[in-house]
Amino acid sequence: MGRLHIDLFVTLDGVAQAPGGPEEDTSGGFPFGGWQAPLPDDMVGREVTAGIEGMDALLLGRRTYDIFAAYWPQHADTIGRRLNAVPKYVASRGTPELTWDRSTLLGPDLAAEVRALRDRHESTHVIGSVDLVQTLLAERLFDVLTLWVHPIVLGQGKKVFPDGVRASGLRLLEPPAVGSHGVVQLRYAPTGEDPATGDMTVDG
Repeated sequence: MGRLHIDLFVTLDGVAQAPGGPEEDTSGGFPFGGWQAPLPDDMVGREVTAGIEGMDALLLGRRTYDIFAAYWPQHADTIGRRLNAVPKYVASRGTPELTWDRSTLLGPDLAAEVRALRDRHESTHVIGSVDLVQTLLAERLFDVLTLWVHPIVLGQGKKVFPDGVRASGLRLLEPPAVGSHGVVQLRYAPTGEDPATGDMTVDG
């Protein structure tokens, strides 16, 4: 079985909305689009590039797909060539027109579709796509969660782990890496178990 990777840029308070630009996602009146841009980081660039070079499929939510489809077909750098070449799968409740080459709309049973992708591909990556990610987290339909945590707090916006998210245990896969602008890379795998609890006031 292949592995499904979730890759997200987040703030210290867990916001993952519109890191790339002001118009990326203004839903909810979000005023901080492009918050990642002032914090370019070589470590993040290397890790993102390595992940894209190693993928053989891309899974996106509708909004992120539209952003990528408008940009990457016109770019032929290392990342662009890979993204343009791999199969793209789109999770959407609607019936969007998919204009990017090698794009497929997934059916309504997302859990079944994702399991089929794991059988079909060795390394499927989800980039951005916060709404889709929340569904995958709730269903525990992922193998690796990589967070690039940026040293800013926004106080509003779509969060990776909003109130009501499914409680789950995670296991750190490797020591955190720290970039030149204080960005911290955290890479986790699910334990498949709920968090344990205890009582630190009890001796022994």
